[in-house]
Amino acid sequence: MPTADLCTEEDVHQLVHGFYADVRRDPVLGPVFDAHITDWDRHLATMVDFWSSALRGTARFRGAPMPKHAALPGLSAELFQRWLTLFGETTARLGNQEMASRARALAVRIAESLWYGYQVNQAREQQGAA
Repeated sequence: MPTADLCTEEDVHQLVHGFYADVRRDPVLGPVFDAHITDWDRHLATMVDFWSSALRGTARFRGAPMPKHAALPGLSAELFQRWLTLFGETTARLGNQEMASRARALAVRIAESLWYGYQVNQAREQQGAA
C-alpha cells in the first residue's frame, strides 16, 4: 500500500534517475530504450510521477503503460530479467532500504505483468497475420 511516509520525493527522484542512468549505460538495455525514447526529460518526469504514485500514493501518474510496451518489437524474457537485475542493483545503492524493498517487489510484479501482456499481444498479432 502506498504511503507518503515511506519516502520523500527526493528518494523517488534518486531511484528513477539512478535507475535510468544505469539503463542508458547498459550495453543490452541502453540501445533498446534509446531506440524508443525520444525525450528523456519527459520520460524521466513521467517515471518519477509513476513511482511517486506507486510508492507514496500521490496519484500523479496518468497513463497506460501496457499498450506502449506491448507494441514494442523484439522484447524477450531476458530483457525483462535484465531490467529487473539493474533495478535491483540501483535500489541496493539507495539509502532508504524500506522504500527500495517495496520498489523491488513492485518492479517484479510490473515486469511479470508487462511480459505477460506482451506475450498475449504478440500471440494476437500472429493469429491476425495467419
